[in-house]
Amino acid sequence: MRKILVVNSKGGCGKTTLATNLAVALAARGEDVALADADRQKSSLSWIKRRPKTMTPIEGLNWTKEDRIGGKDKSLDAIVIDGPGGLRSELAKNLIAEASDIIVPVLASAFDWDATLKFLDGISDIKRVRKGKADIFVVANRINKRSTQVADLERTFAEKGYPLLARISDRVLYARHAAAGSGIFDYSDSKSHEIRGQWHPLLQAVDS
Repeated sequence: MRKILVVNSKGGCGKTTLATNLAVALAARGEDVALADADRQKSSLSWIKRRPKTMTPIEGLNWTKEDRIGGKDKSLDAIVIDGPGGLRSELAKNLIAEASDIIVPVLASAFDWDATLKFLDGISDIKRVRKGKADIFVVANRINKRSTQVADLERTFAEKGYPLLARISDRVLYARHAAAGSGIFDYSDSKSHEIRGQWHPLLQAVDS
């Protein structure tokens, strides 16, 4: 069973949007998926409650406390974890110890870069990651196609040894799906189909 952790110490990077849509993407292709919420705000669990019963089921898990981590039926194909902010807590360290993949979203803003790079260095120094038992994937999130900072973001992170895996655009559709308890992989309409292609590098990476 894969455990995919979406995490960053920098708030406002779209962590929950990535986690919920990733869970939908895996469930839509027939995988048995749970979405574990380890953030005190419990945004992912709120999204689960809004999810229509007619859609592909995704189980919600409350992992906001250390004693709730794990213990889930091994028959699941994947657990997507909406992680807490930072690495200082034992909860965050335990989640990284559970993870097979770690996804770190970052915005195309210089204010976010320094904090995210420090966070990535902290993750890379953890024993499990250092030994290659968990892969780190950096995703540029909420990208505005007119932004002039995307190229700078790519260059800066590549130079630091963290090349961007995927670039997810900033679209109103994500907010609409969040409010409805759904995701872009729940629908086959043209607007959803247009932006699903941006997710393919990420889906391929967590499959490997």
